[in-house]
Amino acid sequence: MNTFSDIFKKSFLEGYASIELSAKQILVVIFFAVLLGLYIYAVYRFMTRKTFYSKSFNISLVLMSVITAAIILTVQSSVVISLGMVGALSIVRFRTAVKDPMDLAFLFWAISVGIICGAGLVEIAIILSVITTIVIYILDRIPVIKAPVILVVNAGVDSDPQILEKIRDNTRSYEEKSRVLTNGVLELVYELRTNDSAALARSISSVDGVSSVSVMSHEGEVSF
Repeated sequence: MNTFSDIFKKSFLEGYASIELSAKQILVVIFFAVLLGLYIYAVYRFMTRKTFYSKSFNISLVLMSVITAAIILTVQSSVVISLGMVGALSIVRFRTAVKDPMDLAFLFWAISVGIICGAGLVEIAIILSVITTIVIYILDRIPVIKAPVILVVNAGVDSDPQILEKIRDNTRSYEEKSRVLTNGVLELVYELRTNDSAALARSISSVDGVSSVSVMSHEGEVSF
């Protein structure tokens, strides 16, 4: 005599064990996944202006779209396989750090396209890609607020008033960050905003008693 548990398992497996997918459906999904993956490849190549462009990462975006679409097709075809695949993928660990946040955005875009194409909603994947491209293009064209620079000056104690006067004449805003006096040598550190760092450095170096002037770009957060 079959128990309720046996009846439930049999009904579940018979109803969801397999969903027939034709070869045409599979080829159409893979085709659009490849097409949209190549589109993401082109957008990443065009809009990513890096000194060290990673072609291998860009190729991986295309492969990610195709592989994800294939996984979703497999999950749809059999609930039993999908459960096994969830267990298999759960043990995978990716240890490669994504250094640029935009790389992470493109990676998630490629995965999303693969999932949507695999689910048979190609129109949504196309709309998503178009909207994402427009948003990236518009935000990329917005002018970036110029970050402050760090000014480091080594000079005699008596040069302090002249240095401050030169800073006021050549900057829009400034803030003293550090003042160190060692054996009669004054080291000043300022965070400031200027349109011409070279002119500022030349102006300060002309002050009597100044031994060195350094202007460094600031890689921290920009405060408004």
